[in-house]
Amino acid sequence: MEQWELLIIGAGPAGLTAGIYGARSGLKTLLLESAVQGGMAATSPWIANYPGFPEGITGTDLVEKMLSQCKRFGATVRESEGVVDLRVQGEEKITRTDHKEYESKAVVIASGSRHKALDVPGEDEFQGKGVSYCAVCDGFFFKGKRVLVVGGGNSAAMSALYLSNLASEVYLAHRRDQLRAEEAYVKELASRKVRLLWSSEVKAIKGDTAVKSVALFDGRSGKTRELQVDGVFIYVGEVPNSEFARKARVGMDQAGYIITDPFQRTNVSGVYAAGDVTSCSIKQIGTAVGQAIIAATEAFAYIKQPYYHKQKQG
Repeated sequence: MEQWELLIIGAGPAGLTAGIYGARSGLKTLLLESAVQGGMAATSPWIANYPGFPEGITGTDLVEKMLSQCKRFGATVRESEGVVDLRVQGEEKITRTDHKEYESKAVVIASGSRHKALDVPGEDEFQGKGVSYCAVCDGFFFKGKRVLVVGGGNSAAMSALYLSNLASEVYLAHRRDQLRAEEAYVKELASRKVRLLWSSEVKAIKGDTAVKSVALFDGRSGKTRELQVDGVFIYVGEVPNSEFARKARVGMDQAGYIITDPFQRTNVSGVYAAGDVTSCSIKQIGTAVGQAIIAATEAFAYIKQPYYHKQKQG
């Protein structure tokens, strides 16, 4: 079993930031990522509100900068190694992946979240055949075609804007009559001529070998109509990646988000959490970074027990 001082679950903005601070403080630090580095942030077409980048930056570029900095300070990052179990045995934390087991003094859970599904007929059947949860990943395949984006938040708006550079027509369906997205994105949608479909819910996704149309229910008229599209991009919320932490009795709210105190401590000693997997109501890269700084700093104090930490604990 490999021995580490600080083990970080997840290599999105929160995990990479925790890695930067953990390794920079001198801790032997390992990051485990179930997919590829960057998490959902890496799929963001454009980030316009992260401090220090007045012209904006793509999610991929921002993550690459964070990853480079993390590795430069000495952290080890392993991708495609998903965590399936976390056990606490006294002072030691045992993290099991689908490859092996690791022992560490402290753990920072920064496993983020995953896209929520619509749970409608045809969604699973046509995934990868017109149904997507990532415009940056799959937008190229819909160049010159008609696409529908489903959702009302920033992710949906940004993806619709990104797709407007590729697709011949872009629809944005939202079940309410007003978007939750920031005003800047709403104004940009109008300038790009993205067609907004208010009070509209997708009831089914249809096709043969690929998506051909969707059944849209109009909440105002009470009628269902069929919209011809080649692709459906779904952005209707997230689900926290926290299942593995249940056996360790890490405290969560009803939705499965991990509960932390102001020092990013969970109810389990030596286990911290940061980013989208926590119950923090603001899911932004900036808040994830801030939480991760606190979590890694507290983890260092927990492991090394400097005088200021002992005073605070006392």
